[in-house]
Amino acid sequence: MKSLKFLCILLALSAGLSLSAQPPRRAIPEEIVFSVSSPRNDLSGRVGFTAPTFLVYPDAKLSREQADKLVSELGLPALQEEYGGTVMVVAPKGTAWNDAADFEAYKNVIENFGAISNLKLIAIGNGATFVNKCVAPHAGMLAGIVTIGGKPSKIAAGAVPVPVYAAGKNAAKVAAAYKTLDGATLTSAEGRNAVYTNPEEELLRVVVNPDANASLSAIVADSWDALLSRNYRYNNFGHTWYTGAKFEQYGAYELVSYPMFDRLGIERNVVQEDVMGSGEKFLWYEYMPKAVLGAPKASVPLVVLLHGHGNDPRTQSETSGFVELAAKENFAVVEMEWEGNGQPQMGYNGIEETIYFLLKKYPQIDPSRIYAEGLSAGSATATGLGIKKSYIFAAVGGHSAGIIPGMKHLGHSAESLINDATQKSGKILMPYFSVTGTNDGVWFHEPSPAEQNSVWVAWKTYACLNGIPFPEKADFSTYPLFGVNLRDRGQVKTNKGEGIVVEYGRLYKDNMPLIQANAIIDYGHWNFKPAADMMWEFFKLWSRDPKTKELKYHPAN
Repeated sequence: MKSLKFLCILLALSAGLSLSAQPPRRAIPEEIVFSVSSPRNDLSGRVGFTAPTFLVYPDAKLSREQADKLVSELGLPALQEEYGGTVMVVAPKGTAWNDAADFEAYKNVIENFGAISNLKLIAIGNGATFVNKCVAPHAGMLAGIVTIGGKPSKIAAGAVPVPVYAAGKNAAKVAAAYKTLDGATLTSAEGRNAVYTNPEEELLRVVVNPDANASLSAIVADSWDALLSRNYRYNNFGHTWYTGAKFEQYGAYELVSYPMFDRLGIERNVVQEDVMGSGEKFLWYEYMPKAVLGAPKASVPLVVLLHGHGNDPRTQSETSGFVELAAKENFAVVEMEWEGNGQPQMGYNGIEETIYFLLKKYPQIDPSRIYAEGLSAGSATATGLGIKKSYIFAAVGGHSAGIIPGMKHLGHSAESLINDATQKSGKILMPYFSVTGTNDGVWFHEPSPAEQNSVWVAWKTYACLNGIPFPEKADFSTYPLFGVNLRDRGQVKTNKGEGIVVEYGRLYKDNMPLIQANAIIDYGHWNFKPAADMMWEFFKLWSRDPKTKELKYHPAN
């Protein structure tokens, strides 16, 4: 089965595809007495697969009509209207909550989802007592728990930490076990709330609301602002998350920031413009930090994001980490619907003309510091842009793909890109940042030899473009993991999931580190947000003179 699964992934990637669809859910299990979904598919909404799913554990067994009323009392329809997603109310197997029977039912509900990305649990009264006792020690796939009025319970050491909002009677006592579990210490008082945070992971929060008289809707609204809206959670360790997983199959799920644009100080614009004069309007999303909007002329870098095959055109902006970085570093971000997907396809020329449009619209954008980054098929596009449109970009980066042999991408084959790089070899310098999980089908796996691997081909092609010697054959016995002699070899340890590690190294021309190769150990085919920080640090080393088109290197201090 493992080899068959890999073959399916490999075949899709060889065609330039990203397996973006989640597996279908099974029939709704009998434990769910109420379920309603409200997807936001309009252009003004948020990307769908990170929309929250709320599991509600009520005080007692409810009919469907009673569950519907409870959902309204919790104020969840308003959150669905704003963010999309699903609400489900869970019933106890018997007349009341039972530790053993209802824990098995919880596992059944979890496995019904297949792939999980933003699962929130709201528990009330006796339902909260059950959750505190039975679910909390197995909450590694939950993006957050809201516990209202339940009794406290101990949680054994070794359980996966989870963000928690404790409210109602006994809130402080209930929160005590979660504070210990999360390693959270008091950091602030937000209104009446006490907020506890893990010093090494800001997304691990415990919020205590001592107001025993607050309404259910007030508690949920406050929990959304204080806790639930700050993160989602998925597991890309040891597999690719959207292929699904069984209960606790791959260990701890990764806590990931959920970008709330107002909180970040980001202005998001949905734009449709005819930049080619063809009568067809391209679609893109602009993410502008407020500080950028008033910045001096030609002072603000621009990062162009490109989603994977068939993905929503908000995928990279909401899952790559670049919007959060933009808020910290004050650069502009634009995610383009380059592929089409119901909109006019941009292609390489359309991306170029859209950038010229943006330079006129926002004179504060610095034309010497324009960068491109993509995921999967978007990574292949960004990789191609650096070769075909080298005069525009100061550097490009790709996540989970490179140059795929045998593929025609946006009308250009791998052979076309290689020939272009060969003609420009040593005359045009283009920095390239490559990052891929080693559990991803685009990494070095059989049956394909390394030399036909899309990542290896991209490194080799960029080495050719930059006039850097590169071997014909990979040598993993001498150079483990990468198969090529890289300088500055190092490792970045993170606090995500299973302590996910990134290994890296660089290829130099003279004193310039023009190519950085990165491998996320045991990671699947998807974005890894800490890699965005690494890519941005690499991008900042480079600018390109708008007049001469000469690359300039700015060594880090």
